[in-house]
This record gives sequence, C-alpha cells and structure tokens, in this order.
Amino acid sequence: MTETLLASLPSYGLLLLALVVGISCLGAPLPASIVMMLMGALAAAGDFTLAYVIAVALASAVAGDQIGYMLGRLAGQRLVPIVSREPARRKAIERAQHEMDARGTVAVFLTRWLLSPLGPYLNLLAGASGFSWARFTLAGLLGEMVWVGLYTGLGAAFSESVTEIAEISGSISGFLAAGAVAAFLGFKLLRALRSKD
Repeated sequence: MTETLLASLPSYGLLLLALVVGISCLGAPLPASIVMMLMGALAAAGDFTLAYVIAVALASAVAGDQIGYMLGRLAGQRLVPIVSREPARRKAIERAQHEMDARGTVAVFLTRWLLSPLGPYLNLLAGASGFSWARFTLAGLLGEMVWVGLYTGLGAAFSESVTEIAEISGSISGFLAAGAVAAFLGFKLLRALRSKD
C-alpha cells in the first residue's frame, strides 16, 4: 500500500498530502512524514509550489488534531475505554496521559513532532479531560509547524537524496528522544553526585 501511495504523489500531490497527513493525525498508520518529505522534494524539482505544500500539510495536520480533540470533548468518556481495549493502544493512551499530566501544554507541542506516535491519543485525552482548547490549539499549531517544516524542508533541501533521507528519518525522532533521556539522566546523576559532596 505504501508504494502505491507514494507512486501516486506526482499525480494527486496536494490532495493525497492533505488526506494522508490529516488521517495520520487521527491515528491511522500512514507514512505522513515520508509523504511530506517527498512532496518537499517534488516542490524543489518544480512539480509543486513549496508554500502550497507547507500550507496544505500544516492545515491538514491542525485539522486532524482538532477533530481528535473534538471527538474527545464530545465522546471521549466513551471512546477512551473502547480505544484502550487493544493492549498496544492502551499502552499508548497511558503514555499520552502520563505526558499530559507531567507536561501539560508542552506535551501537546512535543507530541506533534518529537513524540508523534502519542499525538492522536493525547488529542483524544485533551478533549475528554476538558483541557483548554486555546492552549491545545496554540501548542498544537506550533508543534505542527516544527513537524511540517522539518520534513518538507528536509525533502526540499535534500531532494537529490530524498530516498536515503526517508530511510534515515524514521530514526530521527528515536535519536532525539534517546538524546533527551540521556541528557535528563545525566542531569539527575550530576545532581545526585553533587548532593553527596
């Protein structure tokens, strides 16, 4: 399916971009980051206008987030238990809840790009818990700007090597998260060592 989807980009470009990005923000396992990267590369080659690619991706991501939030607001008390029935999703919801409890608005920002697998679940939980819509929207918009800018920018900047970049990009978030955990643990270790002195 992914190969067919990617092969359709030159023909259905912006519409396909909008659908893939928007639906992925609702939790569907679609290659939105890779599609944005390839659309950035196609824009660099002159097939699309980069500003349109960015605008469509950003609008679709924000729309997907807003739909998830509103689903949570309107039916979250019923939906969260249904979604949680499957063990992997239950674990993702628990992680999203932990992030929201620990970081609040910052969690919304981070789950748009750095912790993106948690994003759809956090959207649902934010709506269900009555999290401020204005704070959710602002943090979500800023986070989506990072996500869209990063991947379309990578595609445009490295359009000659976009397939190699696409293979590596799946690991970027993992590397960033691992780096953040390492920095946090290093900070805790230093603090513990200093308190012993």
